[in-house]
Amino acid sequence: MAAADYRFDVPSHVRPLRDQVLRFVEEKVYPAEAKLFQLFAEGKSAARTQQARGVMLDLQRQAKEEGLWALGHPKDIGGQGMPFRDYIYVNEVQGRSEIAQVALGTHSLQDSLMLRKHASRTIRDTYLSDVVAANVYPSFAMTEPDIVSSDPTGIQTKAELTPDGKHWIINGTKWWTTNAAQAAFTSVMCRTEGHAAPHASFSIICVPTDAPGYHIKRSTPVLGTRVGDHCEVEYRGVQVPYENLIGKRGSGFLIAQERLGPGRIFHCMRWLGQAQRAFDWMCRCLVDRKVGGRALGDKQLMQEHVFDSYCDISALRLMTMAAAEKMDGGNAARVELAACKAWGARALCRVMDRAVQVHGAKGLTHDTPLGEMYQHARAARFYDGPDEVHISTLSRLILREYGRGNSWDFSAGVRKGGSSKL
Repeated sequence: MAAADYRFDVPSHVRPLRDQVLRFVEEKVYPAEAKLFQLFAEGKSAARTQQARGVMLDLQRQAKEEGLWALGHPKDIGGQGMPFRDYIYVNEVQGRSEIAQVALGTHSLQDSLMLRKHASRTIRDTYLSDVVAANVYPSFAMTEPDIVSSDPTGIQTKAELTPDGKHWIINGTKWWTTNAAQAAFTSVMCRTEGHAAPHASFSIICVPTDAPGYHIKRSTPVLGTRVGDHCEVEYRGVQVPYENLIGKRGSGFLIAQERLGPGRIFHCMRWLGQAQRAFDWMCRCLVDRKVGGRALGDKQLMQEHVFDSYCDISALRLMTMAAAEKMDGGNAARVELAACKAWGARALCRVMDRAVQVHGAKGLTHDTPLGEMYQHARAARFYDGPDEVHISTLSRLILREYGRGNSWDFSAGVRKGGSSKL
């Protein structure tokens, strides 16, 4: 394999930093995670929310002191500019805890890249450096209640210009706006073009969360999770300046897709970390727990759980590496991303389910992190596109090539004229 190719094992120049991040996650993040979960298990309150913020701020301070902050962000906006091909291995261990991405400052990467490339100078000067430093938090609003989220052309939230053309007036309702309650702004997908083609009818507009008319209706718990902030937000005549437009008018769908591509691969990287952690818990239990004087892991059905989970994790790593390699070379990697997003989310759920099953009733409690992890894993099959959309996309793209007389080569992608030589 050429030196420039992605490797299944961790490259030697990446391993020291990857090991440092792993130690930080295991020694600093895990204890803080348990503390946060305990706080929210007691019920939300202003005092407990403030305590939780203090715990996270302390983690972030330590990450900055240890040189682990914003590893994947470009240097020109305050990050460390870690190359994408190296970052994949670090993100894998960072993903072992759901809160590690916030503790290490990587949670804002999608929003930072979007603002850096598409936002006006005013918006960049107002938010970008503070977003990277975690002085403020971003949020993104696309999904709407009772609108099929897999078809963004159904979005109803509208933004109309004032008669003088200097301001946008926004009306509508969004939900699943993660972190809206603590965010400084929300990037809102709105219908702005009345007579354009469906996918050219939308724009993204930056809305400060303290703008008059920005109303958080509720924070929606997800499968009973105690940590999370997925809000339903009403926009009641919200007015913002024209320059709050992110990118060009009508380019909202293209920018959203550009934003989602890296996001999906980052999700897959983190899922590898989650799956690895669940695998560790499962195997430790199989070795330690005794049944009839022998280790539970001596049972063949339990050994099947180990085998199946090993294969799921190994396959997901290969699929993720394949997608990352293509993206790093400038390829949209639509087939590879669809595969690792949909198959990876399902594989993560399978690994989590086996780990919970091995632990018996204890796996359903909060005596291990598995219950919380399982809840997050199930949501993975919806966010950034449900499984069904990615499955359909992959199949359609491949079959289209066969319809053109080509074939799909698993080592090289499209093979021109391949299906005519069967």
